[in-house]
Amino acid sequence: MSRPREFDEKRVLLAVRDMFWNKGYAATSMGDLLRASGLGKGSLYGAFGDKRSLFLRVLREYDEANLLALRQSLAASARAIDFVREFALGPAGDPTGALARRGCLLANSNAELATSTPEVAAEARRSYDLIAATLTEALERAQREGDLDPGADPAGTARAVLVAQLGLIALGRTGTDVAALAAAGNCALERLLPAPKR
Repeated sequence: MSRPREFDEKRVLLAVRDMFWNKGYAATSMGDLLRASGLGKGSLYGAFGDKRSLFLRVLREYDEANLLALRQSLAASARAIDFVREFALGPAGDPTGALARRGCLLANSNAELATSTPEVAAEARRSYDLIAATLTEALERAQREGDLDPGADPAGTARAVLVAQLGLIALGRTGTDVAALAAAGNCALERLLPAPKR
């Protein structure tokens, strides 16, 4: 009979996730992961496999949590157009700039690993496709609510909004001023989200 695990798996995964998020995949050593998790090498490997397997699990769980939060946010939004704007301007949402400099684990990992690690590129495509589908749903709702030009293409606009948000994430990672990020995002949204003609 196998012994029950004597650690909080969720806490360990969150600690490991934050280590990868803060340092990047390549710069995170096994020593870093052992310190963050509080586990010995045998326990960490036995529970989660090697560094690559652990990273891919953390990335998938991060994406799933973000997608769930996105769906819940859309459902709770009084106006779908506000949900889309908040999504796009998210990288500029922290006035201290700390969140912008940290970036997004998925975007950071895709930039670092997509050409060398096919699983990361595949996970990014999967996640971005699901985000774009949620944005498409929101933009269709915005048209019904009278907040988006009925001639706009929801699917194409959703991809463009995602591209704009990813651009803000990339700029935020460089330390670009939050006010400048917000101004750039608002400028993009003015063009991407035309209101119906009155």
